[in-house]
Amino acid sequence: MKRLFQISIIFIALVTLNSQNAFGQAQLDAETVNDLNKKGQYAIGVSDERHFKGALGMYDFLVENGVEVSDYEIVVKGKVVNDLVKGSELETFFQKYKGKVRVSVCSVAMKKRDVAADELIEGLEPVPTWSVRILQLQAKGYNTLTY
Repeated sequence: MKRLFQISIIFIALVTLNSQNAFGQAQLDAETVNDLNKKGQYAIGVSDERHFKGALGMYDFLVENGVEVSDYEIVVKGKVVNDLVKGSELETFFQKYKGKVRVSVCSVAMKKRDVAADELIEGLEPVPTWSVRILQLQAKGYNTLTY
C-alpha cells in the first residue's frame, strides 16, 4: 500500500511538472524583454509546416510580450514549399502576417519540389539558397534559429 502511495505521488508530480513545461512560458519577464529589445531583428529557418506556423506564432508571442520587432523573417526550405502556394490553407493562415513578416523561399527547394515563383503566395520571395540566406541574415546581425 505504501508503495502504491509513493508511485501515485511521483506520477502526480511528473504530470504537474510536465504540464507546466508543455504549455511553455506564458509571459516574458522584464529582463528578457529588455535583452531582446537590444536587437529587434529575427530570422527563423524552417522546413515543415509545423515549424512555419510555430515561427509565425513566435512573432505573435514576441509582440504580445512587448518585444520591439523591427525585422522578422522566416526562411523556408523542404517539403513545406509545396504548401506555400496560392489557394493553400497556409495562404489563408499567412494573411494576418502580410507586411509584418517576410518569408524567403529557397529556390533549390522550389526547383526540387517543382514549384514556380508565380505559384507562391503573394509576398513570398525566392532566394538562391536557404543556407546562404541564413548566413546573410546572421552577417547582418539578425538573431537566428533553425529547425
